[in-house]
Amino acid sequence: MQWLNEPPQWAQTDQQITLTTAPNTDFWRVTHYGFIRHSGHFFYETITGDFVAEVTIVGQYRDLYDQAGLMVHIDNNHWLKAGIEYVDGVQNLSAVVTHDYSDWSMVALTKAPETLRLRLERRGEAIELLYRDENGDFRPFRLTYFRDAPTLQVGIMAASPDGDGFEVTFADYAIQSSIKA
Repeated sequence: MQWLNEPPQWAQTDQQITLTTAPNTDFWRVTHYGFIRHSGHFFYETITGDFVAEVTIVGQYRDLYDQAGLMVHIDNNHWLKAGIEYVDGVQNLSAVVTHDYSDWSMVALTKAPETLRLRLERRGEAIELLYRDENGDFRPFRLTYFRDAPTLQVGIMAASPDGDGFEVTFADYAIQSSIKA
């Protein structure tokens, strides 16, 4: 795996990566705010075909828009990020899908989880985003089109658009390719 925008502090053990985000980092393109940012931290591998990626996230969210999750990246104009985003003091399931312009959706988590298990499933030109609920069941929160490409960069991401940075741990990251329908 390799970094796009390596964070100032990070450590890796067998099953987890802990990092501290740099301030003023984000992934966003144009919509509503008018700016382009491609400065968030993304630790990825390059894969082909269909896949399922999962990770458990434990974040010390404190500032507006602190975020951590999974990312699929083709290039600077075509990518998806999904996970927890901290907005107005609330942890939200958040997904941003970008095809030249970013499209953001979020759902507030009524009870802030200590950990969140996130799953991203790619089948052809579709990506489904799911999270594990308090009963241990995976629940979908977004299904989206994502254009096909010969290879994709897939991995974990974190950013602090407005704050001074925060610490996040990603545990048990796993990716399985060539899933069956």
